[in-house]
Amino acid sequence: MQLEITHETHYSYQPAVETAQHVAHLRPPSTPHQQLLSHTLTITPTPSQLTQSLDVYGNLCSFFALQAVHDELSVVARSLVRTSMPVWPSSALTWEQVRERFRYRAGAQFSAASEFVFASPYVPRHPDFLAYAKPSFGPGVPLLAAAQNLMERIYDDFTYSSESTEVNTPAVEALALRKGVCQDFAHIMVACCRAMGLPARYVSGYLLTHPAPGQPRLIGSDASHAWASVYVPDQSGDLGWCDFDPTNNRAPGDDYVTLATGRDYSDVSPMRGVIHGGASHILSVAVTVMPLEPVSPPPPRPARASQNSDGSSQSQSQSQSSSWQPPTQQWQ
Repeated sequence: MQLEITHETHYSYQPAVETAQHVAHLRPPSTPHQQLLSHTLTITPTPSQLTQSLDVYGNLCSFFALQAVHDELSVVARSLVRTSMPVWPSSALTWEQVRERFRYRAGAQFSAASEFVFASPYVPRHPDFLAYAKPSFGPGVPLLAAAQNLMERIYDDFTYSSESTEVNTPAVEALALRKGVCQDFAHIMVACCRAMGLPARYVSGYLLTHPAPGQPRLIGSDASHAWASVYVPDQSGDLGWCDFDPTNNRAPGDDYVTLATGRDYSDVSPMRGVIHGGASHILSVAVTVMPLEPVSPPPPRPARASQNSDGSSQSQSQSQSSSWQPPTQQWQ
């Protein structure tokens, strides 16, 4: 399907910012299951410098500098992407076999996926991740079956609550709380896989959501999304990375758009930077994912609810997606 994504970021500063330097990950890549058809990045005020380059993980980064005094900053990324259903690999490798392939041995052939076995800023080593992961990784269980079981357990055991964590909440804290948002669930799944010696990476992107029957699609009401990806070494290249979305208990399909991949959120944050001035600021973000062709609504499924401070229920915004999952018999 063709999806048009508009990602708007707006900062208001008080007092004004004198100089600033920013890095943005806002350009979706072309991958085996998505093709970037067009992309524009509009920055106001106009930066004095704007360059683009690939980072170490293959994500396209935009670096821009602002040398003039400004009390507002607007960054609008518009992308048109054609997506297709990912081909799910057929692999009988057990998780122990994959772990052994990535166990350090002097003189062993280097694999780029090995970097995703180690701890990272948002995904540290901690015995609690190992303890939570172990029930999914029984002796001789195929890696993909174990990863799916882990995803299902996170979905069942955790509550989606948009007010329970912040962007910098440690993953081990979210694990203890048993609640969080998509970023937390992705970090927890990545941390659990790494605790078992398996390569896992963090994926940021977008998910096409569906309005309630009879309701119009609201502009700017979507949000960035995040999920986890586990590496299967008997597949070639990018096809070895298999995505799992523990927030929605499903494998991403053609209604997902990958934006960037890295060790954790710190590698792929949509925008970050350094400013001189602007001691106080207000940030607003609006995301719209719009299909350019008719899309059938997903089959109804029960939505988990989280509790607001007043006791009312709140459904997770990303739970309105399709319930497609790869057939489990491929993993047996």
